[in-house]
Amino acid sequence: MIVGVIPARFGSSRLMGKPLANIGGKPMIQHTYESARKSKLLDDIIIAVDDEKVFKVVKEFCNHVKLTPKEIPTGSDRIAHVVKEMTSAKIVVNIQGDEPFIPGKMIDEAIEPLLFDTSVEVSTLAKRITRVDELTSPSIPKVVFDYNNFALYFSRSPIPFVRDAKTNSERIKNYEIYKHIGLYVYRREALLKFTKLKPTDLEQIERLEQLRMLENGFKIKIVVTEFESLSVDTDYDLRKAREYYDKYIKDND
Repeated sequence: MIVGVIPARFGSSRLMGKPLANIGGKPMIQHTYESARKSKLLDDIIIAVDDEKVFKVVKEFCNHVKLTPKEIPTGSDRIAHVVKEMTSAKIVVNIQGDEPFIPGKMIDEAIEPLLFDTSVEVSTLAKRITRVDELTSPSIPKVVFDYNNFALYFSRSPIPFVRDAKTNSERIKNYEIYKHIGLYVYRREALLKFTKLKPTDLEQIERLEQLRMLENGFKIKIVVTEFESLSVDTDYDLRKAREYYDKYIKDND
């Protein structure tokens, strides 16, 4: 069974109450859930919340909602808490609750490596960077990977450093530089093993938990996607999401 879990934390430091942020008359978490339902490979979707207010709202549109302890530190830990008793869940998909318009096909792309290769334990997505602001923004992690599409490193800095390029525009035009899109697919055993590990040095330096996997020998399969996903972390992002909804989603919703 392939289970998608959407972790939703109420107390975001940059956008308090983010799961309930109104976009076109619906809470953002509902948009994420409805977008995820367009996946053809997910057998079930569970929303994992940490707040009674969010739980009550989610209950109105989704029966599969779990109220989890507030003290759980990360989305990955929250997902592990939900699936640790679900022995039928062989593959677990971490769907970020703040990506309200994530394409279902994008989720399926990330799942496919685990269906076709039993040796793959973890997969995630990357997209080629096409804008300078994406290259230079520390809030957008970058990833480099080997010839078999396994991750070598993730960083908030632009990697690889293109020594011979004179400008950032030249770097993204002439060289393939990828941003990481934080949707993860795990075999259940790999997720439970990962979330039991202590934070590592590089993880704490970069503030990227996927580095804990690399430092402990996990191989992360990278799937290059052409799809884009809008992540909402700030008030500015929320305004952009509302504009996107009005322009592209509203008439078909």
